[in-house]
Amino acid sequence: MARPFGFTYTQLGDDTVTISHRGRAAGTLRGTRAEKFLAEVGSGDAQMVMARWTGAYKFGNERVARNHPRNR
Repeated sequence: MARPFGFTYTQLGDDTVTISHRGRAAGTLRGTRAEKFLAEVGSGDAQMVMARWTGAYKFGNERVARNHPRNR
């Protein structure tokens, strides 16, 4: 699985966090979810955390799906 890259986040004054991927908005978190996100991004791999929170990460089955007869 390729490592995610291109994610950035911005923390706004009203406790809102906006996550962007390659300059496009990928998600907005508010309240408790924003607090949990900030705690997690500070303690781990920030790119992987942002990819997981936005749902923009690979699941590991792409190669198998590509070889399926239906997808040829």
